[in-house]
Amino acid sequence: MVASRESVNTAWSKVESQYQRRSDLISSLVNTVKGAANFEQETLTKVVEARAKATQIKVDANNPDDIAKFQQAQSEVSSSLSRLLAVAENYPQLKATENFKDLQSQLEGTENRITVARNDFNDAARSYNTKIKSFPANLLAGMFGFKERPYFEADADAKKAPSVNFGTPTKQEN
Repeated sequence: MVASRESVNTAWSKVESQYQRRSDLISSLVNTVKGAANFEQETLTKVVEARAKATQIKVDANNPDDIAKFQQAQSEVSSSLSRLLAVAENYPQLKATENFKDLQSQLEGTENRITVARNDFNDAARSYNTKIKSFPANLLAGMFGFKERPYFEADADAKKAPSVNFGTPTKQEN
């Protein structure tokens, strides 16, 4: 049970590490974008605020409420970052800079790493939870304070299909 619990703790550390990597990349991205003339300040402000909020959350990975708060804050970062990248599409001179392209690519890779780390955490938590709930280990788990670990869950918005609109619809000919 101790080894399983440590596997969960290690997997959680990897999740935090990937979110920290994304947070560090966001700082560089924001600084790069600030250089673009007339870039929407409100969009930048929302990204910076979401990042600041997310980095202030202290998480006890044993506490489902902490995990939920952390996940909500990271979801806000993802949302504001998506808006930033969408708005950046309107700035060809920004999109053409090597630094912006590199940061965008690194963020994409980091998002993939976050997904892998979250899945690994859920796998480790599932294995641990199964172990502490199975007989006879469940008897010792209760006596020695081994408690169930929460899982990362999909964001509520992930269940909705995104709406894509490329402009005004045109009348089809018969």
